[in-house]
Amino acid sequence: MRCTPCLPVACLFLAVAMPAVAQSNVTVSGYLDAGVYRDFDKTTKLGSIQRSNLAFAGNEDLGGGLHATFRLSTRFELDTGANEGAGQKPFWHDESTVGLRGGWGHVRLGRALTAMWAQEWQFDPWSNFNRVASPAWHMAHYLTPTDRVSNNGSPEYGRLSNGVFYDSPKVAGFSLHLSASPERTEAPGRQGHARSASLNYDKGAVAAVLAHERNGSGDSDMYMGGKVRMGAAAVMLAYDHSKSGDTPDRSRMVSVGATYVVGVVTLKTSYARQRLNVETNHMVSAGAEYSLSKRTMLYASLGHQRYDNQASRTAFGVGMAHSF
Repeated sequence: MRCTPCLPVACLFLAVAMPAVAQSNVTVSGYLDAGVYRDFDKTTKLGSIQRSNLAFAGNEDLGGGLHATFRLSTRFELDTGANEGAGQKPFWHDESTVGLRGGWGHVRLGRALTAMWAQEWQFDPWSNFNRVASPAWHMAHYLTPTDRVSNNGSPEYGRLSNGVFYDSPKVAGFSLHLSASPERTEAPGRQGHARSASLNYDKGAVAAVLAHERNGSGDSDMYMGGKVRMGAAAVMLAYDHSKSGDTPDRSRMVSVGATYVVGVVTLKTSYARQRLNVETNHMVSAGAEYSLSKRTMLYASLGHQRYDNQASRTAFGVGMAHSF
């Protein structure tokens, strides 16, 4: 490449960047979602029904089957452009890890979804990803935040900071996933080390998971899920038992769901029942997705809740999502 006097900065950038490109593979990806919905609080909103994120991931071949990896992912509100939980959650809220991957599995260090949270989404028709319709969003892991205070004093559901994460290779359909933090922080409401484990099976038409998580405050969660795929249809069942570490509170959720693909349309439905101490709560959901392409879809979602301690309430909305 020949540099002219008007391009010194560009040439310097290319000189630095080209060796890195030759050694590693870096990808940029994301998911953009926005919709108009009537929330359970009876207000009409424009915003994220699902979640929007931007991610940078890298892989470098070190030879001998060993790879260095990294992932940086942030989540944001598409309607305003603000970081999700601005001022409360860290900028790289979704994930910030560096790791090594080989034939023995993948080890990462940093912040990421715990072993349980990284696997349980497969057993909810909305992948625990839809504020209107997902029963897992509203009822699973009810009393067990991954950390009570890691979001600047507020609870974090799903992601562990200061963590070590391990994903095993798949053997005869089975895989093991582990996460834990070596740090013990004696802040209010925290007394120990967080840890999580998930044993998964996925082969042929059947998938299943058995997972357990305990946060540093003693709150614990046991999760089981199963899925059977039958051509264009899939049926899934999940059970979640969440317990507080310092009170007698318990939450037990059972959900059953199904998806069915008809051409470019995916139909979804689910029912969930939660036993929260002495209260019994119910949620029924339905929805449809219309694929405009492999990356773009339109969707409609409906959720109806009947809780013992409040009147029945319904949420519904329509949105658009694009992945890249």
